[in-house]
Amino acid sequence: MRQVLPDLWETQEDNPFPGLRTHAYLWTGKNNVLFYSVAGEADFDELDRLGGITDQYLSHQDEAGPMLGRIAERFGSRLHAAAAETDMVGRHARIDVPLTERHVDDNGVEIVPTPGHTVGSICYLVPGADGTRYLFTGDTLYRGASGTWRAGYIEGMSDARALADSLRLLATTEPDVVISSAFAGESGVHRIDPREWPAHIDRALTGLSAAVQG
Repeated sequence: MRQVLPDLWETQEDNPFPGLRTHAYLWTGKNNVLFYSVAGEADFDELDRLGGITDQYLSHQDEAGPMLGRIAERFGSRLHAAAAETDMVGRHARIDVPLTERHVDDNGVEIVPTPGHTVGSICYLVPGADGTRYLFTGDTLYRGASGTWRAGYIEGMSDARALADSLRLLATTEPDVVISSAFAGESGVHRIDPREWPAHIDRALTGLSAAVQG
């Protein structure tokens, strides 16, 4: 585990595909909340030392796997995930809190449904310890190695129109820190100027349009 912000810790890196890097993140806000999922048990003892996990939030169904059950068994955590992806996630674990609409929950997490990358993709907005706003984008939006923000569009799986609508929604969120699941550069955690965020989204939309047109 590595501390990246006063109330945010990242797990060890996973490399599911060549050139693709991921982390899960523990937010020690009102409770200990894990965003995304881990690839193995290497961080379990350190997570225990930090107070365990009360709740785990998935951004989309690709994060579902055998570790969901192991996390719940070890920490007694509740699993939050999109109701629209119950079939896929449910192959590995029971969804304790199915998510369907935008709201702020009892952990202080704002659920922002952003379908497009997958049918049930969700982003999460939380208040940071220093008064900033953290936006967890999953694979819906990430910063590429060149520094340009990119939409998580996969031909044959993603819905480009829904993804574009979701990006436009994210343009209104005014984050100070953006934390993706997958990333291609040195880190998935990026401080930004909220005033520049809509312009980053515009560039992601331009890239999405180019990808769809081929």
